[in-house]
Amino acid sequence: MSELPQEMTVIAISQPGPPEMLKPERRPLPLLQDGEILIEVAAAGVNRPDVMQRQGLYPPPKGASDLPGLEVSGRVVQTGGSAARYRPGDMVTALVPGGGYAEYVAVHETNALPVPTGLSLVEAAALPETFFTVWHNVFERGGLKAGEYLLVHGGSSGIGTTAIQLGRAFGAKAIVTAGSAEKCAACLDLGAVRAIDYHQEDFVEAVREATGDHGADVILDMVGGDYIERNLKAAAPDGRIVQIAFQRGSTATIDFRSLMLKRLTLTGSTLRPRPIAFKAGIAKALEQHVWPRLASGEIRPRIDAVFPLIEAWKAHRRMEEQGHIGKIMLKVR
Repeated sequence: MSELPQEMTVIAISQPGPPEMLKPERRPLPLLQDGEILIEVAAAGVNRPDVMQRQGLYPPPKGASDLPGLEVSGRVVQTGGSAARYRPGDMVTALVPGGGYAEYVAVHETNALPVPTGLSLVEAAALPETFFTVWHNVFERGGLKAGEYLLVHGGSSGIGTTAIQLGRAFGAKAIVTAGSAEKCAACLDLGAVRAIDYHQEDFVEAVREATGDHGADVILDMVGGDYIERNLKAAAPDGRIVQIAFQRGSTATIDFRSLMLKRLTLTGSTLRPRPIAFKAGIAKALEQHVWPRLASGEIRPRIDAVFPLIEAWKAHRRMEEQGHIGKIMLKVR
């Protein structure tokens, strides 16, 4: 291994504001803690929480880097203390609590996974944030089973395209909402059984029609606002509604009679502030149940666009324009 540099290029938030507030800086490499690995970053994913952090709406958890970036792929170049699974030279993808928009990032080895066979490093970097989120919320919290209907709001997003493919792979039937005919077509191509253009149709009625008046057994919602009440109407008896974000707001006035009469479960979670050990549990489940399906080609992340690291501001602008289908990525090296 060649000697590591003293400094690295990172993309920092110069001050809260528009995409242009993302600026390149030079900083020292991260210092490894016990059990951590240092990754020479090849690619990093761009996610909605990065945009919210840049806007000043989503501060990083205590102890995390102030840099945006929640997922990376690359080469292990150093290990710390008791870290034993990976050695320098191994290619990994990792979920990080921050700091992904950089040439190097440190992460606990249990939150990293081997790059699946057959995937490029850009594709591998598109996995952690969405796959960890979907696995935990749809399968662990939502308890999705084969044969059930899964309703995914924002079906063309990184989360949505992941949920469609994972739902299909495990025998469920995905119904999605999306904002254009192009996005709906892309969702159908990925395996959704029904795609609802929310500008043209009422998703409650469309779900009832698509399910033979049964409703959605699991609903994954990142919209919030008025969707909260409507999800109760679209849910099947004994349905599970999982809230993971609030693009239309986190408050709503709802009639709880549907919840009682249908015996619904209304839950939700956030991933970034959860402990390392919790994320390690999700990583273990993904490696067992999902990584073989990635290696076989049954599942593959949908990539919308790739930007150089120093043009991270363009990637954020692409996300804010809301025309993307799948993941927006940064190529670091």
